[in-house]
Amino acid sequence: MIIHMNERWKRTEWFRNDRFGMFIHWGLYAIPARGEWVRSFERLSVEDYEPFFQEFNPTQYDPRAWAKAAKAAGQKYAVLTAKHHDGFCLFDSQLTEYKATNTPAGRDLIREYVDAFREEGLKVGFYYSVIDWHHKDYPAYGDRQHPMRANEAFKDNPADFNRYIQYFHGQVKELLTQYGKIDIMWFDFSYDDMTGEKWKATELVHMIRSIQPDILIDNRLGGNIKAAEPEIYAGDFYSPEQILPANGVLDANGEPVPWEACVTLNNHWGYHAWDRDYKSPQQIVRALVECVSKNGNLLLNVGPDAKGIIPRESIDILAEVGRWMERNGESIYGCGAADLAKPEWGRYTQKGNKLYAHVFDRGIGPVYFAGLKGKIKRARLLSDGSELKVETPWMAEQYSNADTGAFIHLKGARLPDELDTVIELELCD
Repeated sequence: MIIHMNERWKRTEWFRNDRFGMFIHWGLYAIPARGEWVRSFERLSVEDYEPFFQEFNPTQYDPRAWAKAAKAAGQKYAVLTAKHHDGFCLFDSQLTEYKATNTPAGRDLIREYVDAFREEGLKVGFYYSVIDWHHKDYPAYGDRQHPMRANEAFKDNPADFNRYIQYFHGQVKELLTQYGKIDIMWFDFSYDDMTGEKWKATELVHMIRSIQPDILIDNRLGGNIKAAEPEIYAGDFYSPEQILPANGVLDANGEPVPWEACVTLNNHWGYHAWDRDYKSPQQIVRALVECVSKNGNLLLNVGPDAKGIIPRESIDILAEVGRWMERNGESIYGCGAADLAKPEWGRYTQKGNKLYAHVFDRGIGPVYFAGLKGKIKRARLLSDGSELKVETPWMAEQYSNADTGAFIHLKGARLPDELDTVIELELCD
């Protein structure tokens, strides 16, 4: 069965409007504090990892604080790791004992997350790993990712993969029936022959749609979302990781595919105590703008620590991004690509007859807008609404493209906002 493109476009309408979300990677791996892949990288056995389960007790977990930080940053939705590759569940699954309710935490942490983010008016999503390094029926020996991939003791393990699939599908059903309306189901990830129907993906998606018909599903169950007729399990949006596609994402017919770049604030998804290599607020704002200028979203990650606290560096970056969004969010929400070439000084985003010029580079002299002479009805600085004049200065009269381009002079040698100075151009009808 193939996915109907018009249905996908309708389902993703809110997603393509909101543009900016928070990714949250959190689990047992916050205790060793060496990143979310610590079990695989260090080839830790279930027994090696067990002490973290026994001591998991995030005494300062406050999802309301998380939600307020997301809202203040201008983010409109969130996705939290209900279960990561290590198999540990933050929710009270009836299909396993390996869950937060059986740790010293003693409660359903997903329930609190859902309630807190909804209270702030944010949409909620679940990340669910189709990989599971804890489940005895998930392939271990010889697998490319599993911590026990080279352990001879697992060579003849009598795993029943169909039993794992039943477990995996059963947990997804729990997540979609116990917490009300869920906006995103974010699966991670397919690889080698572990893809598509190996997960019984068609059956899974039919089940998901029967419970939550409007939910968005990412593309990591497998399939080819860029195909002219993608499989039903190919997803509603494409999910590039740690990279922004050069030209956005188009399908085989040249039509835009909804997409969302997921990006870390430092170099790890899960909490890493020694990773202080944080991106600047300017990098984040400009990455968000770049995504929107190519019809995409940005899902920006935070990795709370073992106590449940989002690192101060992350909070500070989110707060500064939020201050920019408070004044310039109109150039992000509901916007997409403009039908203009990328300008030399920055990026364009557009919504109807409002063209937003994101000026990253002050340059020398007036800002030049190629091809827009006579097409600008009004110009203003978006952050404060102040008027900007569109005029050709005397020094540009001999400019090679002065006959087709427009000019706006910004006073001063520096940009009004070094993160991103946004000029709103109201175009003529």
